[in-house]
Order: sequence, then structure tokens, then C-alpha cells
Amino acid sequence: MSANPSQSQQGITKPLTGANAAFNDKGKPMELRLSNMVAAKAISNAVRTSLGPKGMDKMIQTSKGELVDLSAAQDIEAGDGTTSVVVLAGSFLGAAEKMLQKGIHPTIIAEAFLKASVKAVEYLTEMSTPVDLSDNASLLRAASTSLNSKIVSQYSSTLAPIAVAAVTRLVTPSSSNVDLRDIRVVKKVGGTIEDTELVDGVVLHQNVVTSAGGPTRMEKAKIAIIQFQLSAPKPDMDNTVVINDYRQMDKVIKEGRQYLLNLCKKIKKANCNVLLIQKSILRDAVDETALNFLKRLNILVVKDIERDEIEFLSKSFGCKPIADIEAFTEDKLGYADLVEESSQSGAKVVKITGVKNRGRTVSILAMGSNNLVVEECERSLHDALCVVRCLVKKRYGSLTIAAKSLALIGGGGAPEIHVSRLLSQYSQSLKGMEAYCYQAYADALEVIPVTLAENAGLNPIAIVTELRNRHALGEKTAGINVRRGLISNILEEEVVQPLLVSTSAIELATETVCLLLKIDDYVQAR
Repeated sequence: MSANPSQSQQGITKPLTGANAAFNDKGKPMELRLSNMVAAKAISNAVRTSLGPKGMDKMIQTSKGELVDLSAAQDIEAGDGTTSVVVLAGSFLGAAEKMLQKGIHPTIIAEAFLKASVKAVEYLTEMSTPVDLSDNASLLRAASTSLNSKIVSQYSSTLAPIAVAAVTRLVTPSSSNVDLRDIRVVKKVGGTIEDTELVDGVVLHQNVVTSAGGPTRMEKAKIAIIQFQLSAPKPDMDNTVVINDYRQMDKVIKEGRQYLLNLCKKIKKANCNVLLIQKSILRDAVDETALNFLKRLNILVVKDIERDEIEFLSKSFGCKPIADIEAFTEDKLGYADLVEESSQSGAKVVKITGVKNRGRTVSILAMGSNNLVVEECERSLHDALCVVRCLVKKRYGSLTIAAKSLALIGGGGAPEIHVSRLLSQYSQSLKGMEAYCYQAYADALEVIPVTLAENAGLNPIAIVTELRNRHALGEKTAGINVRRGLISNILEEEVVQPLLVSTSAIELATETVCLLLKIDDYVQAR
């Protein structure tokens, strides 16, 4: 190290000249950028205390009085890391604001940040660990890490295996993704979260219709999904039929009964014994007269199937929805060993098991003591499912390495400190304003370990300083163990997450900051 400190070390700022000359922004664009940054940073600061297993939960009250979780949107890409992406975006905005105040043009900052994010993703990929889909233990570790920061963390040993089993059932050797719409979570109030289970078959949201005394159990089921109504036709809303003669009234009722009886006989003729009826808006999907006929024909009935459930159920049973009675034939039916409505922890549940020609779908029955617990159970399961799906989605390196090769990365702030250190070193090889921007970006990444330490009630300065030192000594898997309040090998503590969660958080946060930097005016549309 030289004995004479440089001008920058003495705190003297050398005026920038030529291409590096200070960017003199107009008043309004700079004011607008700063106001956008203040708003975005305010959201980031509000969400920041939610990060990590020791983080707090945030709720806002809407004008209607409903309570909803305050969360960010990394959900579509990775499903988890939704708090991290907001915290990172706030930190990057803070770094960008300092660069703007130094007179650096917003376009130069945005371009440098984007390049730095590409480098960061490279460093993360290099430090990730390849995992095979058949390595169940690693998948469970990733799902458990996701659940540990949720309210239901004490039930991670129940929910993590369910999430892993649900996703791996849908994976094929050629899968590049798993469609979470093929995994259905049915919520029922009753019992505890420990009663949540992965059902080998299909679970319905609805209950069996028993008002007419029809069956609630059917063996060797032949299932039809119908999209027409089993109720007497009605005139259009604008029309009225007036009947003055009681004999005519009897005739109308008799004709209505005969019409319904013919429908039910055609259904029975096709050997159908389980009927799933789509919800109807214009008139009753099924009326009491039809239910009486179906009871006599020993047909189990479930009504009010939602329109958006039809595709999932058709795929699950390997059958086709029937839109008209004339098209009701046996080749459109699905087959199962058993359809039964049973009482489970005080809740009525319809399960369909032993499905023949079953499609690639999975049903999960989520239980809980009240609606809030059940909703939280579903939300946590969704995040765990997304984490396991990420391992299928984010292949390790190129697909040519191994078709089933996946990638996991440590948690506890280890990847962020590692990338921050490498980016800081890389910035020293750069020149001009780009070097400033890279260094600012590297410093901003340290917000994750700092926040983890703060939320765990630890001394962030001491913890992050020790973490930096351990990484400088080559311990790139050293991270913050928030449970024990010290630095340890995070992989040995089994705190891992998919590579996609970390990379998409960095990419999305950077893109958001660059978007805000490039806005210099707004026009209010009416």
C-alpha cells in the first residue's frame, strides 16, 4: 500500500471531465426519479422486517375491511423469495440514488446495474450444487427451508414431504417445468395442519347431495361430468306464461316430470352411477324432482362444480365433459374403484380413489382449525411447491450436462456476501463511472445478511463483518445461523434454496430499478 493516500482517500473529489463529466439533469426529471425511489424504498422498508425465519408478518386493511398479506411479486417466476426481491430492490434504489446525486447519468447506472446482475447470476451458478431429482433428501431440505419462514414452520415436517411428493409425481424425464394448475389444494376447516394429506386420487371441494336421500358411497364408479341442467326448462326472463286452468297446470307439471325422468333414464342407460354437475347461472343445476329420480336409479350426485374445475377433473378422470344429453354415451365416462363422502376431523370430504386412465394431476387436502389457519397452510404449501418446481425449472448449467441435473444454493446470506465480494473485486478491474456503479451494486447486495441479522435480534455490524472475514478466508458456504445467533456452514445446517429463487430475485429487482431510473416524466391519463 502506498504511503501517500490518493485524493479520493483524503475525501477530495476530482472534477470529472470529458465522457465522465457530471450529468446535469433537469429539475423535473430528477425530482420525479427521486419521488419514485422514495415511494419504492418505503415499500421495501415496510416489507424488510418480514425477511427470514425470525421475520415478522405484515398485513394491510383494505377499504372493505378485509385483511390481506402484504407481499411482493416474484411469485410467478419462482414462487418463493418474495420478500427478498423487495428488500433487494429497495437497496439497489438506495445505491442508484447515491449515484444520481454524484452526477452520474441514469442510463449509465441502469446499464451498469444490468451488467452487474448478469455477473451476479454467473457467480451464483458457479457456487450452486447440482442435485438429482431422485435425491429426495435434498428436495426435502429445500422445501423445509421455504416453510421455516412461514407461520406454519412447526409443521414443515408434515408439509415438506407432501410438496416434494406432489411435484415429483408430475415430473417426466423430459420435463422442463411443472404446471402448478395440475396440483389442486382443497381446503377444509377441521382438525389441525397435521391432518393435511396428499390424496392418491381426487378430492372435491363440494359435498354429495343428500337432500333426497341419495347414496354417499359408490364402488366401481362410472363418472360423468355434465354441463347441462337436470331441472325443468324455464321461459326467457322477459317472458311470462300465464295458466288459468288447473288441468293445464297439472299437464305442465306432468310434462316437466316426464322430461326429467327421460333425462335420468338416458343417464342410467349409459351405465353412469356418479354424476358431477356443473354450476348453473340461469336456472337450478338440478332440482328436487330430478334428485328423487336419481336416488331411485342409485346415482350419486355432486352439484355446483365450478367452470374452472372442469378441465382439471376431466384430465384427472380421463373423461370428457358432456354438454348435451344426446351426446351422453359410455365412452365419455371416467372410471374409479371408489367414490365416497366421509367425515374427517369434523369436515365432510369427498374422495375419489383408484382412478383408471388417470391423468397427471395431484390433489392435496389442506386441513386446519379455522379459515385463517387453512388459508396460511395453503399459502405455505404453494411456496413449498414452487420451490420444488424451481429445481425442475432451473437446470444446472446446460441441459446437455444431465437431463435430471438440478441446482441448490445455500441460504443465510451466504450467496449474497459471496457475490458482493466477487463483484467488488471485479469492479477494481473496471474504469470510470462503471466501476463506481459496480461497487455500489456489490455493497447493496449486503442488505440481505444485514436484514437477516437485524430481524434475528443480532448485532448486524459484528455478524456481517465476521461473515465477510469467513468468506475472505475461502468459506463460501458460511452463512448466518439465525437460530443459534452465529456464523456457520449453512449447507451443514440444511438451509438451502433453489438457484432460481436467488437468480430471479436479483434479476427482477435489478430490472425494476432500471425501469424506475429510465422514467423522467409522467402524464396523468383520464
